[in-house]
Amino acid sequence: MQNDLTLISANLALIGRNIRDASTRVGRDPSEITIVAATKTAEVEAVLEAIKSGVKVVGESRVQEAVRKHGIIGDLVEWHFIGPLQKNKAKYIPGLFSLVHSVDSHGLAAELDRRAGLAGKVVRILLEINIGGEGSKHGIAPSAAVEECKKISSLKNLRLAGLMAVPPPADDPEKSRPHFRRMVAIKNELERLKLENADFDILSFGMTDDYVVAVEEGATHLRIGRGIFGER
Repeated sequence: MQNDLTLISANLALIGRNIRDASTRVGRDPSEITIVAATKTAEVEAVLEAIKSGVKVVGESRVQEAVRKHGIIGDLVEWHFIGPLQKNKAKYIPGLFSLVHSVDSHGLAAELDRRAGLAGKVVRILLEINIGGEGSKHGIAPSAAVEECKKISSLKNLRLAGLMAVPPPADDPEKSRPHFRRMVAIKNELERLKLENADFDILSFGMTDDYVVAVEEGATHLRIGRGIFGER
């Protein structure tokens, strides 16, 4: 375990350098970019080592796993939910997660709104876009993003904070670039609407294999798991 923990620190140092280099190439401030450590199946000791090494945001994909880990780790970090979310698990979101990356339908948004209202909270969310049009992926079709955002922005206990996407898997990170550029175009279109209860400051795209390209194309949040914790 000690060797694995040492590897986490080294991995994060490398990721940090790559982010700084990519930011410099395109004239961005690297402080605008947040690493969301994707901790699905990672042991608590590994998550704590990542926190010790500078991670400020943890992203969990399973509600029950997040509840267990939060019971041990607490609020040392900010907790984001980044995986597919079933409506019957929405009750766990308010008060535990500060941002939900993976809202993929108005129905889910409405249930989160109801649960947030019951808890007296406002929940920040991202709309997940199925940017590659894959049948196996969650998310809203790009062509439906405007109408979905209009509907979701009317929900008073939610704050639409941006967009999330997972591009199709590829052996070359450059193949993700056009998908990331399309996400920026969708963001720009949505910003022009000036919707109530909505802004689009957050673009959550880029993972272990393509986060450098994501930085170059405007991502603000990178969801990195394997690149930090190794193969699991």
